[in-house]
Amino acid sequence: MAIEDVLKAGNYHLIDVREPLELEMDGNIAEANNIPLGDIEAHIDEIRALDGNVIFFCRSGNRSGKATEFYKSQGFDNVYNGGGYNDLSATLENL
Repeated sequence: MAIEDVLKAGNYHLIDVREPLELEMDGNIAEANNIPLGDIEAHIDEIRALDGNVIFFCRSGNRSGKATEFYKSQGFDNVYNGGGYNDLSATLENL
């Protein structure tokens, strides 16, 4: 499913896997939670408890891809790579 379709469907959670300093320097999406990629495995119970789809994003889509693949390997089928911050921000603005 394309990320646009996931967003249009609603009932999603955005998780920014960038480091906190990157958010300060480059900006952030207000509704997103920040869990740096290095901490993502420690939040498995928290993410499992979320209702709806989970969209990971980062600066370029690389780290969010790693987060998505980790959660898929743990049996999650509701996780998506939202790609880079700039692209995801633009997509959200155009919905």
